[in-house]
Amino acid sequence: MNKFLQRWTVFAGLVVVWQLAGMAADDPFFPPPSDIVTAAWEWWVLEPQNVTEHILPSIGRLLSGWAIASVVGVALGLLLGRSDRAMEYAGPLLVFLRSIPPPALVPVFLLLFRGGTSMQLATIVFGVIWPVLLNTVDGARSVDVTKVDTSAVFRIPRHQWVLGVVLPAASPKIFAGLRVSLSLSLVLMVISELVGTDNGIGSQLMTAQREFDYTRMWAGIVLLGVLGYGLNTVLLAVERRALAWQPRSRDEQHA
Repeated sequence: MNKFLQRWTVFAGLVVVWQLAGMAADDPFFPPPSDIVTAAWEWWVLEPQNVTEHILPSIGRLLSGWAIASVVGVALGLLLGRSDRAMEYAGPLLVFLRSIPPPALVPVFLLLFRGGTSMQLATIVFGVIWPVLLNTVDGARSVDVTKVDTSAVFRIPRHQWVLGVVLPAASPKIFAGLRVSLSLSLVLMVISELVGTDNGIGSQLMTAQREFDYTRMWAGIVLLGVLGYGLNTVLLAVERRALAWQPRSRDEQHA
């Protein structure tokens, strides 16, 4: 609890400094938090249609793309992680694809899917699958040799061995990849909405920038920060529940 209060005290102090600096600067490009909160209230609360037209579609794209990438990444990661030959053949291709910046493929996805939700999902999935896939491969390879030998002695069926031995052993690294991919999905959601669509948080950020409404633009940026913090908090809670069987350090127990 003390650490929780300390973290939020530091955050509140930074907000106060930002407020004072913004009021002193009196710069339209650097509005104080009070103006940003006012703009956010007017934009997202007093105009509730913006929630259904922009916020909810963005969240839907983010979670859908992240979920697809997570399922595909975990499935492929378990397969490649337990097969040296498959990883030998697929390794160079994975390195090549991973090296391509996802924003560079936005024009390609625009041509293939002609904009819209399909293009945005393709951008998110391609960009966020790699942390999940590679962490799952690493986790699947780190299964204890004793567990592997014991499973072979008892002739455990393949699917039970994967779900009951490999997946639990790899789950800590899988969740680490899921956290990284969740943050990336928020970034790629915004990038994908900058082109080829007229709704979503990213589209509204671009509109505010073109209309020189910088306070509204900052309100959108703060909204993204709040959204990212909330999603990460939920995922951490799920991770702690799913990995409750694992011993944790004293710092993690009091976090």
